[in-house]
Amino acid sequence: MTQTQSIQAFEGNKVRAVWDDEAEKWYFSVIDVVSVLTDSPDPKRYWSVLKSRIKKESGREPTTICSTLKMRASDGKMRATDVADTEQLFRLIQSIPSPKAEPFKQWMAQVASARMDQMQDPELSIQQAMVDYRRLGYNEKWIKSRLRSIEVRNDLTDEWRRCGIDESKDFAFLTAILTKEWSGKTPAQYRQYKGLKKESLRDNMTNIELALNTLAEASTTELSKVQNPSGVQESAKVAKQGGRIAKNARNELERQLGHSVISSAKAIDYIRSKELGENEE
Repeated sequence: MTQTQSIQAFEGNKVRAVWDDEAEKWYFSVIDVVSVLTDSPDPKRYWSVLKSRIKKESGREPTTICSTLKMRASDGKMRATDVADTEQLFRLIQSIPSPKAEPFKQWMAQVASARMDQMQDPELSIQQAMVDYRRLGYNEKWIKSRLRSIEVRNDLTDEWRRCGIDESKDFAFLTAILTKEWSGKTPAQYRQYKGLKKESLRDNMTNIELALNTLAEASTTELSKVQNPSGVQESAKVAKQGGRIAKNARNELERQLGHSVISSAKAIDYIRSKELGENEE
């Protein structure tokens, strides 16, 4: 089962979701949905009470109307979380008195429909990503680099799967090795350096940082195809080699620039400050 973590937005509120390629379903975080629909100061407790009520009223265990998957928590760690697919959420929402219930149902249906359309035509995913990045204020040059980095990342994860790796924790382990080699920081350290919480690290890399990360991942993919490693440990050695290629490029660039290209600035802030400086000239 291949799962893709995602953040969906409903009226400005973030709802964690996982797309299951095999089942072709979205699974939404129940806690996030409760938070959106109830504005409760303690959505975890609200959900706990609601589960007990559902069990009492229906005689069914809550596990029959929701599942558990690992999702990224606010501290960046993957934690077991109660999730529900679209049909299960419709049932749960009936037990939550909220004026937002009907708009939320319509939103869920739109999310599900959009994903199915994108599966039939991958170009729609690219177009949607471009729209979203433009809405957030990214310029065209950065967007093109980011979309290219997504393509390269997908090639790398496909290659890792070919080498017998299919666990998200193993992907994270290999990514940490690769990133640490070229940047000097693990992804967690990099995120902390940039002051990130839930935000994507790649979405907050400058053009140069993104280019170096893309070089590291593309190099790792090509080296892996040639060396044909088996399993995590052998792939880790290849990831380090790929990261080193980008590290060498970084060192040469910094030698000529006279300063580090690893920035604490978030990409959007970096882009805006650069554009502001160009307008003032």
